[in-house]
Amino acid sequence: MARSLRTLVISDLHLGQRAHHDVLRRTGPLEALLKALDGVDRLVLLGDTLELMSRHPAPSMMAAEPILRAIGRRLGPKREVILVPGNHDEPLVRAWALAQGTRLTPGASVDPDASRALRRILSWLAPASARANYPGVWLSDRVWATHGHYLDAHLVPESAFGLPRGRLGRGRGRPALPIDYERVHRRRRRSRDSLLDRALSRPIATLLESLAELVRAATMPRLPRLLMDVRMAPLTARLLDAQMRHASIPAMARVVQRLGIDADFVVFGHVHRLGPLADQRWWRGDAGPRFLNTGSWLYEPLLVDRATPPHPYWPGGAVLLEPGHEPRAVGLLDGLGADQLRGGVEGMA
Repeated sequence: MARSLRTLVISDLHLGQRAHHDVLRRTGPLEALLKALDGVDRLVLLGDTLELMSRHPAPSMMAAEPILRAIGRRLGPKREVILVPGNHDEPLVRAWALAQGTRLTPGASVDPDASRALRRILSWLAPASARANYPGVWLSDRVWATHGHYLDAHLVPESAFGLPRGRLGRGRGRPALPIDYERVHRRRRRSRDSLLDRALSRPIATLLESLAELVRAATMPRLPRLLMDVRMAPLTARLLDAQMRHASIPAMARVVQRLGIDADFVVFGHVHRLGPLADQRWWRGDAGPRFLNTGSWLYEPLLVDRATPPHPYWPGGAVLLEPGHEPRAVGLLDGLGADQLRGGVEGMA
């Protein structure tokens, strides 16, 4: 198990996202992240660091390189970065994970040569010590972190937003292995058509479309169009909040139970909702672990139009682990306004 270190966990940077909602390509957000790194021993990139779901991932790699190099320089040779791929950057470890079969454990160390792209990305993080784990990583004896995309297998439709299904394919009620989730995800990926592949480069918008389909099924035809209007951002955020609390977190708890994860805290990303914030209490289940979500580093007008931080969908979310304290959610970009977060891509030196 990992020794206790002051650790910052961030996820869902989606570097290279085609809609340019990924805020770290802008000077202010990147400087804020680099400043936050000064006080930590370890950085965890908990999935969807790069947007690699498009047919042409090269632009995402080009967008990510200067940002990851800046992170590595700021950390220096005495600190480390742990990369845990998610569903939007799974090509980094896809073939390797499937090849492991039943040997794939919840906190497995990944061969740096699992893919050429993984080797390149780890090299960009130099001089910091960089490694990869998948599908999760133990950050202490009682804290497990994972991107969280396995929860999709317990929702209908199989996406980050849906209704609980209560089982993972066949074998209802039996313990699961990571490879079981990998195979479910592989079948789902094969069933996608090219239009959906392109849509998946728009994370929150795609989730809203999934939600809209559910709303249509509930015979409320006017609401989906309203949800896609930035003026309805407060309502949209509240609806997604309710879905996340009542479906996504229980689904994540199901993953933890099926995999036999014995932890006090589980940190995950994927649903882009930072929390719990302040005095909030999230669903926990029967004596199970407590859950924290890292939020995202995307500025999505459909969720934060005219909002002010602290806000669960404001970009810059993170989870901070400090020795002797419980993990807590923090907003690293709460001091920045919308004008510093939205818009086109800035050049970098």
